[in-house]
Amino acid sequence: MLTLTSNAVTVVRTLTEQTAGGMGGLRFSQEPGSSQTLTIRAAAAPEPGDQVVEQDGARVFLTAEAADVLDDQILDAEVDAGGAVQFSVVPQAPR
Repeated sequence: MLTLTSNAVTVVRTLTEQTAGGMGGLRFSQEPGSSQTLTIRAAAAPEPGDQVVEQDGARVFLTAEAADVLDDQILDAEVDAGGAVQFSVVPQAPR
């Protein structure tokens, strides 16, 4: 299952507060026709069939396709000097 770094938790919570008044989360879905490109948008609630990942108050909603791509991954996030957010994904260490 997807896990979030502390940076990602902070960014997801901040974006959710700015776009959805602190409710909801960020929804990851797979770009049509792409096997790896994901789209991210603020969402008030998960849609039917979404997997919900909740960590330290940050909520991420994953479509079934996005959940397959992000399974066993770690989501990280950085904010640059201009305020742009960059998400990155790295594999979790083997158990």
